[in-house]
Amino acid sequence: MRRTSPSGSHSPVHGDLPAELNSFVGRRAELAELGRLLEDSRLVTVTGVGGVGKTRFALRSACDLRERYCDGVRLAELSALTDPGLMEHAVVEALGLTDHTNKPPRQVLVEHLAARRLLLVLDGFEHLVDAVAGLVRELLRRAPGLTVLATGRLPLSVDGEQSFPLPPMPDPDAVPLFVDRAAAGQPGFRLTDANSAAVHELCRRLDGIPLALELAAGRLRALSVEQVLDRLDNRFRLLTGSTRGALPRHQTLRTAIGWSHELCTPEQRLLWARLSVFAGPFDLEAAEYVCGGPELPDEGVLGVLDVITDLIAQSVVVREDTATGVRYRMLDTVREYGAEWLAAMGDAERVHRRHRDWYLGLATWCELDWFSPRQAEVAARVDSELPNLRRAMEYSLEHPQDVHLGQYLAGTLWFYWVGCGRLSEGRHWLDRVLESESRHEAHRLKALWVLGYVAVLQGDAIGALAALQECREGAELSANALAAAYAVHRSGCLALVSDDMPRAEELLREALARYQEIGELNSNVLMGQIELAMAVAFRGDLAQAVAICEEVTEICEDHGERWALAYALYVRAYAAHTDGRLGRARELLLECLAIDHAFNDLLGVVLALELLALVTLDAGDPAEAAVLQGAAERIWPSVGLPLFGSAYYNAPHALCEEQARERLGDGRYETFRCEGASLGLDAAVARALEGPPRPAPAPPLPRAAAATARSSAPNTREPAAPRSVRNEKTTG
Repeated sequence: MRRTSPSGSHSPVHGDLPAELNSFVGRRAELAELGRLLEDSRLVTVTGVGGVGKTRFALRSACDLRERYCDGVRLAELSALTDPGLMEHAVVEALGLTDHTNKPPRQVLVEHLAARRLLLVLDGFEHLVDAVAGLVRELLRRAPGLTVLATGRLPLSVDGEQSFPLPPMPDPDAVPLFVDRAAAGQPGFRLTDANSAAVHELCRRLDGIPLALELAAGRLRALSVEQVLDRLDNRFRLLTGSTRGALPRHQTLRTAIGWSHELCTPEQRLLWARLSVFAGPFDLEAAEYVCGGPELPDEGVLGVLDVITDLIAQSVVVREDTATGVRYRMLDTVREYGAEWLAAMGDAERVHRRHRDWYLGLATWCELDWFSPRQAEVAARVDSELPNLRRAMEYSLEHPQDVHLGQYLAGTLWFYWVGCGRLSEGRHWLDRVLESESRHEAHRLKALWVLGYVAVLQGDAIGALAALQECREGAELSANALAAAYAVHRSGCLALVSDDMPRAEELLREALARYQEIGELNSNVLMGQIELAMAVAFRGDLAQAVAICEEVTEICEDHGERWALAYALYVRAYAAHTDGRLGRARELLLECLAIDHAFNDLLGVVLALELLALVTLDAGDPAEAAVLQGAAERIWPSVGLPLFGSAYYNAPHALCEEQARERLGDGRYETFRCEGASLGLDAAVARALEGPPRPAPAPPLPRAAAATARSSAPNTREPAAPRSVRNEKTTG
């Protein structure tokens, strides 16, 4: 099942191969050879000079070979990462995994891949070669069904690796590629007798390197092929002498990029350099803020929009249409060239600082808008901006005077770490930013309570207690009422999952009183009310729990809040089931489950599945209840200790299992439980929302065959029961 966004729109699951933005030209022989290599080897690395088309080639091959891998093909893009510590998190993300525990991401990967047959594409690893090689070595050793297709400028040097050096395009492929790209920018362009010789000569001059060909094709808006060739020829002679046929290919590419750079206007060169600070895709607003200035205004003639349009036409910048709108990116080789120019201009620090400041502002806006009808948009926006947010945190940590901004950013993204299934990466950043002292106590305190919250949800009681205690003590010393309220709140949450209901109720009521006193109202405050409702429900006061959650529901509806709403629905479903209102309980749980799945909140998903299993049992379907319990059982290891190790949270599960076993027998219960445990997350949620699959109807027999079958079939049907018996069977 394709995961839907909280607003109901479809969004691709992480790791799906991206759609091709233009036609794939040539490389038939190379694709066939790579396909043969992947039959014989579980690790193939496509190597070659930058710009030779390794990524595009590998993705086309992976797409062509999808059918070989029953568990699919996934892409992990590594080129935008600079911190080797994030590499494994990026692969976890590419596989669409969510793990709320504090297990190392490598362990998560090993456990997930151990029994799967899957092709994993690792793109752009050369700057992380040691870290990637170590991960690939272990994954291939412990996941026998895994195949890895990597791309980089050098091999990984792992045992069993087959290296596939991707050569530049031969003339029969290079010419069609150039013509195709030229026609895309200059409609009506085609190969003719008049320009054929110049086109072939140009492709030879560029050594058949696809990126160089595309850059040259982008120039045909302003120049003829002959003019492009003449200018390029002069450039090559100037740099390398007259032996043009013996140009080293890396020099050819750099020369082609440099030539394209020289043909740019001063404004285009300036924007090219400044855009190099972005990690991964970016939007126009970000480009205008980060790259604008006196020499390049963000509006008007020769503003950022005009200049970026010119760079797109010249293939320096790539435009993409995404779920979050139009975005832009630069190929790695082009970005690296721009970064060198930015450093040479002495402007790198200023532009990097503006980049960091923009993403600080974006995170602040997203945190505020999380408590609004734009919650789904916020989740998608942060997801798409994650590479740049990572870069902003890294930049802050590289400058001791800016550590507090890294702490602020990691703390401000609490809603993403907690609400969108990113606990593991959130823990990584929170631990990192808190390693250094900060002159801004408020930012450090926020990072501490967020760390405590994440640790609670990961089942790390010791880590949570340490962070929350430090936060509360620091808040009291600095008279920070807001941080103190959050520390008390999350301590109450820890007591709740630790089965100390009196303490949980006491702390949660205290936190809510503190929030009210300082005027705090957001998703966190609503979650505090929901957690209080859960505590009083466990103590037997269902009426009060329902009243609290109905108030929360009203606030959520007023503000368009969906994430906290799902947990309020869960508590209301718990109360409805306890009161025997099974239909209402199911209705509430299905809405809860759909919301949690859309946000990728595994904790909410698995809690809803556990309670839905008991509701299904009480509605008379013990087999389906066992299936749902099996599905939940498979998810819990990615969440933490099943049902928090809590007797209160475990009570519905234990009751459901006991009664389902009694009705089905141990053997049948285990059969249905194993059926549920075989379902992946999306399939499990679809099963819960849509019910068990109905058997497909038998195809109709031809009329003559049907008549023959009816006349020859033995009469094995039992005599019809008296009407009174049939009525009893129907209504019993």
